[in-house]
Amino acid sequence: MICKERGLLSYDDNIKKFFPDLPYDNITVRNLLTHTSGLPSYEDQFEKNWDHKKIAFNKDIIEMLQKLHDTLFFKPGSKWKYSNTGYAVLAAIIEKVSGMSYNDFMAKNIFQPLGMTHSFVYNTRRSTGKIPANYALGFVYSDSLKKYILPDTSPKYDFVYYLDGIVGDGCVNTTTGDLFKWDQALCGNKLVTKSTLDEMLSPLVQMSPRDTTSFYGFGVMVQTKTPNGKIISHTGGWPGYATGITRMVDSSETIILLSNNETNPSLLNAGIESILAGEPLLMPYEHKEVKIDTALLNRYVGKYSAFLTLVFIKKDGKLYRHRDGTPDIELKPESETKFFYSDGTDRQIEFEVDQSGKVTKAWFINSGQKGELKKLE
Repeated sequence: MICKERGLLSYDDNIKKFFPDLPYDNITVRNLLTHTSGLPSYEDQFEKNWDHKKIAFNKDIIEMLQKLHDTLFFKPGSKWKYSNTGYAVLAAIIEKVSGMSYNDFMAKNIFQPLGMTHSFVYNTRRSTGKIPANYALGFVYSDSLKKYILPDTSPKYDFVYYLDGIVGDGCVNTTTGDLFKWDQALCGNKLVTKSTLDEMLSPLVQMSPRDTTSFYGFGVMVQTKTPNGKIISHTGGWPGYATGITRMVDSSETIILLSNNETNPSLLNAGIESILAGEPLLMPYEHKEVKIDTALLNRYVGKYSAFLTLVFIKKDGKLYRHRDGTPDIELKPESETKFFYSDGTDRQIEFEVDQSGKVTKAWFINSGQKGELKKLE
């Protein structure tokens, strides 16, 4: 958008204007911004066709697209599909038209003007071995080792090494304080004009044919109608990291969450929204399993409904949440009527029973939010 206002590019420019050897026609800068390009996934391409002992950079994405000529996911502009490839290509376009590295462009035109003194593009920890001061390493949980580990140590996450040089779709390192400066700048038109900003934050593309409430603008998700009014948001993730920023436009409230152990920001965000709205919220506590008469479990077996259908089954004297196609999750008792999920998530099921032991009401508790379950059968 900054480049567009400076006359360096147009949203309607074909990407072949910048990279003539790309084998795709009719893809525009606007398609990249709104995830409607249909470009192949560079992650899949590099997993299959790249030396995993080498570091890839954005120029390698351009060359890979030119070399493989993989089929587009769909005709440009016809559908929406989140594309990291698109944003990596956008970063390459910024470098092309500005004559600066993506890192330098971001520093000069965004971080420095906004006073974001703790923000920078950094993605070469593996290739250079240098770690900035106060850098939060990201950890993933190892089921086999029963502890958190660096993704670098697991073959499962080898892509964190060979994709270490890619920018545009991530690798902005920052703090909650700096992200709040960014949020306030978006509200105050400090980087681009109001008309440009209004287009960015507009519901430009419907993300799913089945969901008429969720749209995409330029680099942001836009929900036009929610119980909290219009919401502008985005999430991010990479092995060891999970992030989220949510602006509730009508109430001028912003929630920023940064995790370096892959904690789900969406669930925490929902809990914080409840607190801000004055809604009741159950605070977290340590759940401890107790022994109960396994015969009591029979009364809880059945199918229940809330925003989704939950099925509880009994096997081997234990209660489980069952869903076709996924492993059953044991529900461990912390009392005769309350059970917690054994998978480490902050989810519980609580039952209310009458004097005869019949279930009269059930509750699903997820990250402190409590909703009623209706028994179907």
